[in-house]
Amino acid sequence: MIETYEHKGEGYEPFLIRDGWQVAQLNYMEAQDLEGIVKVDKHLQTDEAFILLTGTAVLIAATVDQSDLLDFTCEKMQHGITYNIPVNTWHNIAMDRDASVIIMERNGTHLGDYVYRPLTQEEQARLKRALTTILEA
Repeated sequence: MIETYEHKGEGYEPFLIRDGWQVAQLNYMEAQDLEGIVKVDKHLQTDEAFILLTGTAVLIAATVDQSDLLDFTCEKMQHGITYNIPVNTWHNIAMDRDASVIIMERNGTHLGDYVYRPLTQEEQARLKRALTTILEA
């Protein structure tokens, strides 16, 4: 009567998918490294909630400024806190090698409800400064 789920591999794995929603686990992978974020994405049909299980992770949200560049808001995640990224919000998550995060979202999100935006060199520099500031605080 009790189901259990665990993802031990690298990257993203949805493992509990039900009518209308799904739970996934995101474990560290190189594309999510604290020093390696080169894109953001947004979902057009769902909010996305995050809970930090282990390690260090920084949730990144972004808005487009008047110069069509991204301005970043970063939050160092704390264990036991649920974080939500509203629908249509540019975002990503930067993680250390020990990080693992639970993600809750509309079912099938990983199959196509996403738009990617690569970061320009200037945006990557802005994000690196924001991440350095939040991690040193």
